[in-house]
Amino acid sequence: MPTILRVDGLRFYFYSHEPNEPPHVHVDRGGASAKFWLHDGSVAGNVGFAARDLGAMRRLVLDRRHEFLEAWNGFFGSGVDG
Repeated sequence: MPTILRVDGLRFYFYSHEPNEPPHVHVDRGGASAKFWLHDGSVAGNVGFAARDLGAMRRLVLDRRHEFLEAWNGFFGSGVDG
């Protein structure tokens, strides 16, 4: 599970066994977890985060989208641009 960012108690990462899904990032804090698609920053799943938190995380995902895609492509070697 490569971690690509830690900020404000949030851990942004992806699972190494999900190469057949479109580029995305998982976010955890405490017992809460969310998943965001990198092509548009939309929420793919959420367990435990409030809507306000999801909005802040989505903005961060969009702001760092290219950095996250570089990490994804560097790990999976897919060349996907999201």
